[in-house]
Amino acid sequence: MSASELWRLDTARTRSISAENPTGEAGAGARASEGTGKHAARMLGVGWKVSPSIDLADGETATLADVSGPGVLRHLWLTTDRTVLRAITLRVYWDDDEQPAIELPLGDFFCNAWGELALVNSDMVVVAPAGGLNSYWPMPFRGHARITLENSCGRSVPVYYQITYSEEDVPESAGYLHTAWSRTKRLGSPAVHTILDTGAAGPGRYVGTYLAIAPGAPGWWGEGELKFYLDGDRDHPTICGTGTEDYFGGAWNFDLNGEYRPYSTPYLGLPQVLPSDEIYQSHQQFGMYRWHVRDPICFQDELQVTVQALGWSDPETYLPLEDADVASTAWWYRGRAVR
Repeated sequence: MSASELWRLDTARTRSISAENPTGEAGAGARASEGTGKHAARMLGVGWKVSPSIDLADGETATLADVSGPGVLRHLWLTTDRTVLRAITLRVYWDDDEQPAIELPLGDFFCNAWGELALVNSDMVVVAPAGGLNSYWPMPFRGHARITLENSCGRSVPVYYQITYSEEDVPESAGYLHTAWSRTKRLGSPAVHTILDTGAAGPGRYVGTYLAIAPGAPGWWGEGELKFYLDGDRDHPTICGTGTEDYFGGAWNFDLNGEYRPYSTPYLGLPQVLPSDEIYQSHQQFGMYRWHVRDPICFQDELQVTVQALGWSDPETYLPLEDADVASTAWWYRGRAVR
């Protein structure tokens, strides 16, 4: 729902799931008598923050939400140990599917791949300074929605969370949100990374990209083009960008007066540069996002998305970056859940 539609009254009902109301049922909040806050609330009793979080043991998978539809997930907030975000796996299942439509490291879903927290101030993802992780991706579902977290970090971590959704009718034209995550620690030859493979069957709308790259070679690393192969394209794409930094809304190597300048805007950004006080170094790490909210890439049959890792061997000659470490996340909506 856009801000221009907030006045609209309909039959939707808002529900919210947390450790204080794990089912999201009406009138079921703040009833817990056991939980991580039980000792602190021992003098106050039920209704006084008895169960604000869960402890997620190493190797354990917790179900955060398991609700029936139809409905739309509106907001996901959670926080945990921000140093291990890539060692926790987020999965989301639609309807009765056994395979998740969303499966990726928690950090990558929130544009944080490199271990040190990157702040994000966008319309779809917000990461607050102390580690509050927020998603505003609307996620319609018809029969069922299930969200889980798996901890593989080697120790127990706390998880605070709140998932807000609306019980409402979902039109036939609504698509299900999917993600595709992949990482290649050394690209090799050709130095091309696949962001979304041809398994993305349509009809659908591609709506977002997060890219994390460590170039593995000194100098500028972002000459590579992002390419979108639509509906039968094979040798050549229908959509081809002019360079990596251009696709993410930047220009001229992200270099302003000899410095990388991170930025975060509603639909695109470069929120992470590590180390931030260096430039053109092979060991540096970068994270950037682009949300195709106002410019979705629509396809009918299939879609493949790739990016080249490309730098310079000299001022006049390109250099494929075979040693680059590249990870990506793609977001898209499709007409039915994966089966």
